[in-house]
Amino acid sequence: MIGRLNHVAIAVKDLTASTALYRDTLGARVSQPLPQPEHGVTVVFVELPNTKIELLEPTGPDSPVARFLERNPDGGIHHICYEVDDILAARDRLKATGARVLGSGEPRIGAHGKPVLFLHPKDFCGTLVELEQA
Repeated sequence: MIGRLNHVAIAVKDLTASTALYRDTLGARVSQPLPQPEHGVTVVFVELPNTKIELLEPTGPDSPVARFLERNPDGGIHHICYEVDDILAARDRLKATGARVLGSGEPRIGAHGKPVLFLHPKDFCGTLVELEQA
């Protein structure tokens, strides 16, 4: 069901400093900041040959990423994202097996302009999983 790894998301307190670290210290190609108000974050994508790193900075205290940073003040891996061919079929199959889809269960548009869903970390080895329509 899952396809390729789309990205690994890292929550950061300072997007500008984190972007500079990846660009200037590691020599990575990085995107411009992309506000995602419906998700409560601003993101920057670090482009790698085989996947991406998504740097997430909360846009306010109500952001799920802000709450993550309260528990993890140094930041850290927030979620991993896998591509799926059919997000609705994947959702229905997962729900039928007892996996919990977060939120309303309806896909929302993510940072790549494609539908996404998040799966409860307690159902996936303690890891928040994002599914993105391929």
